[in-house]
Amino acid sequence: MSSPGPDPRPSYLRNWLSLAGTVLGLSAFFAFVLLFAVDTFSHHGNPYMGILTYVVAPGFLLMGLAMIAAGAWMHRKHLREAAPGAELPSLTIDLGRPADQRRLLLFGGGSVAFLMLTAFGSFQTYHYTESVQFCGQVCHTPMKPEFVTYQVSPHAKVECVKCHVGDGAGAYVKAKLNGVHQLVGVITGDYHRPIKPPHNLRPAQDICEQCHWAQREVGKLDKTYTHFLADETNTQFSVRLSLNVGGGSPRGGEPGGIHWHMNLGHKVEYVSTGEHRENIPWVRLTDANGVVTEFTTKDYKGEPAKEQIHKMDCMDCHNRPAHRYLSPNDAVDLAMASGKIDPSIPWAKSNVVQVLTTEYATESEALAKIADALKSRYAGKSGIESMVTEAQRIYSQNFFPEMKSDWRAYPDNVSHKNWAGCFRCHDGLHKTADRKRTLKASDCNSCHVILAQGSGEELEKLNPKGHNFFHLDAEYSDFSCHNCHTGAFPKE
Repeated sequence: MSSPGPDPRPSYLRNWLSLAGTVLGLSAFFAFVLLFAVDTFSHHGNPYMGILTYVVAPGFLLMGLAMIAAGAWMHRKHLREAAPGAELPSLTIDLGRPADQRRLLLFGGGSVAFLMLTAFGSFQTYHYTESVQFCGQVCHTPMKPEFVTYQVSPHAKVECVKCHVGDGAGAYVKAKLNGVHQLVGVITGDYHRPIKPPHNLRPAQDICEQCHWAQREVGKLDKTYTHFLADETNTQFSVRLSLNVGGGSPRGGEPGGIHWHMNLGHKVEYVSTGEHRENIPWVRLTDANGVVTEFTTKDYKGEPAKEQIHKMDCMDCHNRPAHRYLSPNDAVDLAMASGKIDPSIPWAKSNVVQVLTTEYATESEALAKIADALKSRYAGKSGIESMVTEAQRIYSQNFFPEMKSDWRAYPDNVSHKNWAGCFRCHDGLHKTADRKRTLKASDCNSCHVILAQGSGEELEKLNPKGHNFFHLDAEYSDFSCHNCHTGAFPKE
């Protein structure tokens, strides 16, 4: 009986490179399944998991397949180039040989350890992608403004994913695609400067109201706003207000005040134009009895049925809850009121606002030039170092020239001084079709009462019925504050 001849179809996969590629591919597939399962069954989604699950893990899988193919091609080449009768290179393991036993033990142990590290690393990476550090620092340049402003916001202890990620299959798929899109944008440098605010957040009932009770009766709050004029003596002018925050629950009495908008007994809807919803020409109010009333501006000619109708919620006014950029005026007023900038320094308000609003190419350039400008203007005067330090801090927390981000890029609708805010609807110009009825609260006293204004003893002259507002440095004649106030120097 003749001995068996050589195998006419040798296996091209019997080589160490292909075997290593097999281990890598299996580990990548194992990581993909683990990440997919963890992300699917977690209590909320994570958009950055799309990068790991659908980009990184498949990338390693493709790398493993490439190693298998490369090993097979090299082994096949060796077989074809081998001389007739020569011993063909092959991967042969003989468990009777101590050397092969050690190699197999090392390879098997290494493979198991690699799989365990893959599982552990995948799970830890999942948790890292949920952290604030990942959201704000991995994509350092594009997300720096959001990260820095978040750290000094009232929501600094709330994780980013609590607000920016939704539940459900639709939000899951959208989050994965968005995570991959962001990765490509960061790699290629193709992203908006400044970053556009998201318009696809979940309804406020699913975000804000998980912590804040919409029906809470807040009542009236006593709040004092301290300002300084941009004159030589930095004249102080304070306004003490009784803010009628109110509430949306009948349990606290008749729903009213600013939070009347959150009364669940009625519905407020609107149509807006512009990226930041700054222009609202059409409003529809449905009261508790089902009576519908529409209010429009005089020049509105559109058809609401053909446009996107928004239902009003918390975010329509509190649109910068975690990423607020202070205007230079407001930031310098706070610094002077707290003594971080000495109000006795001549022209301090004007000069600091001026250096803050000067155009700079980078943050490092801005900090250096702010220091040089202020030191040169106040050479030899005491108290300047603290002014310089505070001006640099204000700039670092609110101005990001590389991303073209500051207060001008992101309207803040929680008030009506620097932006239209409340006056987007309550401007006295929204009327019914017969032009006889106007939206309520289109005046200065519905939401707040001026208890006192001025400085020194003037602030002690309280009037529960309210003072008439007056400007200290200019005639007050315009109902809409933002028509003059810009957040920096007033419009000419």
